[in-house]
Amino acid sequence: MTNKRPVDIVVLSDLHLGTVGCHAVELAQYLNSIEPRILVLNGDIFDIWNFKKYYWPESHMQVVKCFLSMMANGTDIYYLTGNHDEVIRKISSLQLGPLFVKDKLVLNLNGEQCWIFHGDIFDITMKQTRWVAKIGGKGYDMLILLNRAVNWLLKKMGKDKISLSKRIKDSVKKAVQFIDDFEISAMDLAIQNGYDYVICGHIHQPKIKGYENEEGSVIYMNSGDWIENLTALEYNGKEWEMYKYAEDDFIDKEQSVTIPVRQRYKEVAVIG
Repeated sequence: MTNKRPVDIVVLSDLHLGTVGCHAVELAQYLNSIEPRILVLNGDIFDIWNFKKYYWPESHMQVVKCFLSMMANGTDIYYLTGNHDEVIRKISSLQLGPLFVKDKLVLNLNGEQCWIFHGDIFDITMKQTRWVAKIGGKGYDMLILLNRAVNWLLKKMGKDKISLSKRIKDSVKKAVQFIDDFEISAMDLAIQNGYDYVICGHIHQPKIKGYENEEGSVIYMNSGDWIENLTALEYNGKEWEMYKYAEDDFIDKEQSVTIPVRQRYKEVAVIG
């Protein structure tokens, strides 16, 4: 594809390649439309927990080919481990040319420190009852399949798509409280360690927001996921933006890509 859009840094997380919920076709479209200097894959890229030998569609392989093509064209890729691909933590600190495997990453951006990690360290369920989390993951897959069937029907009826999982999360007080606790824990720890920015994944909640406590301030960012939200963080021109995939942005899925419409958070995400 020609006319790729140059980007300084792109952060992706929670792709869950190898599962039915992954929007690999849309992800490959996005990857083929950009030319990042640095690509950060912030955990749960491959869903090793739920991986099945019989399920690896060509669209998922296309995403991997996009990564390989980027490396061949000069992009540095940092693979940061998550809980669903935690087995890769056994080879943390590995470097293979432009591919770096790490558990966390700190980038110096115009004199400010940006701390990036997946975020499952804040999840007590991951630490104490992993089997419960894995069972929950299977139920989540079933919900995603149901959601796709519902959205197919809604599209036929000319109505807007919905996210069943998001509606459930937003209606369950414990889920809402967990997300709030997760974000506050990340922000408080980042301030305590003197970071200006903290980027996580894990909770599938794309967000950019400022935060302040008695010790200081920080900007929190979450890159979201490619199961429900289809989002990524982009850094270009000293500014962070939230990219949101929209089907209409891709006029010709094989040849031409329009410049995507992004959600902008300039008031809290300007650097330098």
